[in-house]
Amino acid sequence: MSTRAQIAIRIGPEQWAHIYCHFDGYPSHMLPALAPWTPEDILAAKEIRQVRADELDCFDPPREPPILPLPTRELCHLYVWQDGAWVELDPEAAQTEELPS
Repeated sequence: MSTRAQIAIRIGPEQWAHIYCHFDGYPSHMLPALAPWTPEDILAAKEIRQVRADELDCFDPPREPPILPLPTRELCHLYVWQDGAWVELDPEAAQTEELPS
């Protein structure tokens, strides 16, 4: 069974690309695995089977990521780029706080 996740990246004032990740989306794996990757790397991947520190295992061909007005957790975990690092975001808690840029 896979732990699915999303990576939300701000691409406009009210536009967030949501990149799908199929395997190993739990924080103890994803946060270290995402560390070497930039938001641009993740956007270029479009749809990911698994994030690893040495490789993005991507679907071929990938589907375009959905664009939503806010970071939205539809799967188990949601990650965003904040202050130069990847963090797990709880969208409910973020509604009362400022969203990362």
